[in-house]
Amino acid sequence: MLKRKIKSIIIITIIVLLSSLDLISAKTLPLLGIVITIDPGHGGRDPGTMYNSIKEKDLNLEISKALEKELTKNGAIVYMIRTSDIDLSSIYDSKKKRGDLYRRLLKIKENKSDLYLSIHINWYKSSAHKGAEVLYNSINKNNKLLAEAIMYEFKTNQKSKREIKKTNLYMYKNITTPGVLIETGYLSNPTERRLLQSESYQKELAKSITNGVKNYLKAINEESNLNTNLSF
Repeated sequence: MLKRKIKSIIIITIIVLLSSLDLISAKTLPLLGIVITIDPGHGGRDPGTMYNSIKEKDLNLEISKALEKELTKNGAIVYMIRTSDIDLSSIYDSKKKRGDLYRRLLKIKENKSDLYLSIHINWYKSSAHKGAEVLYNSINKNNKLLAEAIMYEFKTNQKSKREIKKTNLYMYKNITTPGVLIETGYLSNPTERRLLQSESYQKELAKSITNGVKNYLKAINEESNLNTNLSF
């Protein structure tokens, strides 16, 4: 009888400890096990937008690498579409841009991503335009929620005055994986051009995006739990 009681106490203790570890992991690593693909826009023969020798493709990659570190620090499994100055088109592609975008889509799907984040920088003919913004396609109902969560962080931390927008670009209307196109600022704006080249500002952007992702997933989980409870 005593042995049975001791055994029960040990089992209960183990269960409590495991539950405590799960709670600690959830707090310290809120993105644990979440698969995220980062797509640094442009690359290789495609520089994206430019200002003198400053190329969007290079800044996209720098910001994406900062984002990769921040997401990984929070427990996410992160894949990068590119880690160097390349495009993904094939020598057999008659339309290089379309081929590049198509292979980016394939990589997101092959990674079995829970979500993807496409990193870009904006440009406008007027240098007065500024502010980070997030674009989404309604092919997945959660895209808007993700866009809103990240945009909230940009408004709070980077003081952006912009709003989320819908996009119907080829890449974003042809993938059902939740994800958004993030324009981290305007290369045409002198102030943001300077900031976007700053390592510290790139890290700030990465933190804002990561916080947005965390809040998005929290909202999704809460909605899922609510629906589960209502089904009983």
